[in-house]
Amino acid sequence: MPSFTALLADEAATLALGQALARILQPGLVIHLHGELGAGKTCLTRALLHAAGYSGRVKSPTYTLMEPYTITLEGQSIALMHFDLYRMGDPHEFIEAGFRDQLDGSAICVIEWPEQAGDLLPTPDLDLFLTVTGHSREVELLAKSEQGMACLHQLQFNPHQ
Repeated sequence: MPSFTALLADEAATLALGQALARILQPGLVIHLHGELGAGKTCLTRALLHAAGYSGRVKSPTYTLMEPYTITLEGQSIALMHFDLYRMGDPHEFIEAGFRDQLDGSAICVIEWPEQAGDLLPTPDLDLFLTVTGHSREVELLAKSEQGMACLHQLQFNPHQ
């Protein structure tokens, strides 16, 4: 499967990646975000949402587990669901909370800490890994579906701009 890797030298580069990802969003896209605490997962999602036209406050769903947003893609209102599963104690909490219903193919789902849901999540379209390396971050995006491959082919990102 296709992949993309880059070094994100600072927060501005992480924000620029979020903006680049916003340009390739498609209805039904599922993105899993992996990385340790402080790796920049929420920062990246915040930049993605703002670049996709959401003008309100973007808060971390650490305690609520999910925050819904509405963005506009090609003139249509699309739901973007931001999940943070870090505090989930048991994978079945995902089902009990009704979150599986959000993965119906219409909403865009950005899921931080997907490993907390065990094998209850479907395979994502894109797996994004953020790794802290000193004062910078390494990012790797892996396409896991045809939709993910199409997104990666459209991605235009230069971390040095």
